Amino acid sequence: MTQRFRHSAATIGSRRRFLSNLFAVACASGVSLGLPRPARGIDDFESLYVDDEIDKAVRKAVSFLFASQQKNGSIADQGNVIAMTSLSIMAMASIGIEPDVGTENGRAMQRALDYVLLEPHQTKDGYFGQNDSSRMYGHGIVTLMLTEMLGMGATSEQNALIHERLEKALKLIIESQKVRKEPQMKGGWRYHPTSTDADLSVSVWQVMALRSAKNDGMAIPTTAIDMALQYLRNSYSTGRRRRENVGDDVGGFSYMPGQQQPTFAMTAAGLLAMQVCGQYEADEVKGAAEWLLDNPPKQNERYFSYGLYYYAQGMHQAGGKYAEEAERNTADLLMRSQRANGSWLSPNREESNFGYVYATTLAVLSLSVRYHYLPIYQR
Repeated sequence: MTQRFRHSAATIGSRRRFLSNLFAVACASGVSLGLPRPARGIDDFESLYVDDEIDKAVRKAVSFLFASQQKNGSIADQGNVIAMTSLSIMAMASIGIEPDVGTENGRAMQRALDYVLLEPHQTKDGYFGQNDSSRMYGHGIVTLMLTEMLGMGATSEQNALIHERLEKALKLIIESQKVRKEPQMKGGWRYHPTSTDADLSVSVWQVMALRSAKNDGMAIPTTAIDMALQYLRNSYSTGRRRRENVGDDVGGFSYMPGQQQPTFAMTAAGLLAMQVCGQYEADEVKGAAEWLLDNPPKQNERYFSYGLYYYAQGMHQAGGKYAEEAERNTADLLMRSQRANGSWLSPNREESNFGYVYATTLAVLSLSVRYHYLPIYQR
């Protein structure tokens, strides 16, 4: 893997934080920002990237996403349109494409963002999961996307809308976490803002959105992160010792606390969520990384696309043998299953119904660890 992109990624992360802070000051003072924006798009691959098979695959995939964009700016093919458009924006941003009035790709990103930001798509209390029936899954995805795009809009007006929608969305996540739940379920989320139980699959999106917002300097209560971390720990199955290597703890994450049934997708999701919260040396992180070494992804894996995305990002952050193994596995599984038009379709029935845009965005996010653009995935 080449390391030649790291400087650009760090620059974008720093620039986003700078613009976010500057934007907050400008909003408070009523000043309009007219900042110049660098042109960036797929054509920059020739100057920024190695242009190997993975780069070519990612480029084809993003071209497929752009070709799937509708006149209203949305990018989806099988429902949950707001959530799918948000995933598409994240996939494009993960390789360095930004909303920008000066480039074709940038304008496409701008239109996708404009679609998500339409007023009817968010309820008065801040909920994004109702209009497109994506529930709290979609709400977490949209909120995470907005935190990653904060200060990166194509215009000052778009930035103002991102900030406005984001504040309401984050408030809903925080308030829904406070709904009374059983002790083991406290700190987590489920399908609806009023749910009285929780599962790891929904919770991870909310955790990443809160943590990304906190990294942006937004006012996220420390207690919300602490409660979420406790829920993650409750979802972790007791570790065991490898017979062949008694020095390595092995454990995994389950769909719900108390199940003691680690799965590939949930272990990968729990691994990344713990790391995003800064718990890089936690026993749960070490154990989950070892569990994933013992249980690598398979083509017929349940929730293959979803799990592979968390696996690629989480193992990359774990570094060393974990990152190397995951990079090989991810590339091997995805490179031989990409379709001629650049898209992917999940190999199992549970996910294939979500469509090509869903699988393609998650494939791009899985392969994008080499570019390291999105700040949420930067250790």
